[in-house]
Amino acid sequence: MDKSDVTLERMRTFVRVAERGSLSAVARELGVGQSTVTRHLRELEEAVGVPLLSRTTRRVTMTDEGSRYYASSVHVLRLVEQAVDEARGTRGAPAGTVRLSCTAAFGVMHVSRLIFAFQDRYPDVGVDLSLTDERIDLVREGVDIALRLGPLADSSIKLRAVGQSRRLLVAAPGYLAVRGIPAVPQDLSGHEGIRMSNVAGSDILTLQGQSGEPYSVPFGGRFRVDHGLAAREALVAGRGIAPAHQWLVDDLLATGRLTAILPDYSLPAVPLSMLIVPERAGVARVRLLVDFLSEQIGLIPGIEKPGAKPQLRKTSIDTAQIV
Repeated sequence: MDKSDVTLERMRTFVRVAERGSLSAVARELGVGQSTVTRHLRELEEAVGVPLLSRTTRRVTMTDEGSRYYASSVHVLRLVEQAVDEARGTRGAPAGTVRLSCTAAFGVMHVSRLIFAFQDRYPDVGVDLSLTDERIDLVREGVDIALRLGPLADSSIKLRAVGQSRRLLVAAPGYLAVRGIPAVPQDLSGHEGIRMSNVAGSDILTLQGQSGEPYSVPFGGRFRVDHGLAAREALVAGRGIAPAHQWLVDDLLATGRLTAILPDYSLPAVPLSMLIVPERAGVARVRLLVDFLSEQIGLIPGIEKPGAKPQLRKTSIDTAQIV
């Protein structure tokens, strides 16, 4: 084989195997058989003339030559994709697929419908939405954009601050009718808490009074869960009190199925960030989705845009609802 056999298809297969370290994972991702992936790699190595990957029973890793070839391949594939985008841009029709990862409950309740609106505007753009609360390696998983709640460690991934997610303490009126309404933060220690098992330090609640004074109180409970939608169901079922993102429970507060408690005390807001793979940031369809989500997410209840003055929603308890 000669250099003319170095096709873009074989190069893309090599890049994804190098990033994922698994032939079977890339085969599933591409929707082909593992034998096809193996053939692409073999043909590419024959065309290049050097081994690019080292295979063991557990993992596939790059050789020294493979590492150098990977960097060049990523650059070539990016240029090819940008050239295609520029050509399509002349007729104003971005196309292709964007891979988006999002915090699970936020994705189900809000981001999915934003994607629908985006695709109505850009009908030739496909979106693969992955819902997970795990911190994944974007490059390894082939993700272009990720929306994440919480503080993030420094990395080489491009970060855009989307806003702050407000939280408040809530419970069902039926639960409060039986257990009583907390009047001060210290009262929470005598209540049943609904806690997130994937949030560090959920056994302590830190609140701030109107004058800025901090309060840290123990927060226990028999029900712990790792998914926001399950916590929402537990709240509606009257299983206890929980600190909840406003976007998770705003509709339930509006209909009276949940009630905000301790309205004179606030919980720390949680940063909401967008992570963008730098090599994908210049791709037209990725850039369009980044800009669209950045604008629209700020309209979701409880999401305060960066630099915006906090709009505190002070919700008093309607004791007439607690019967």
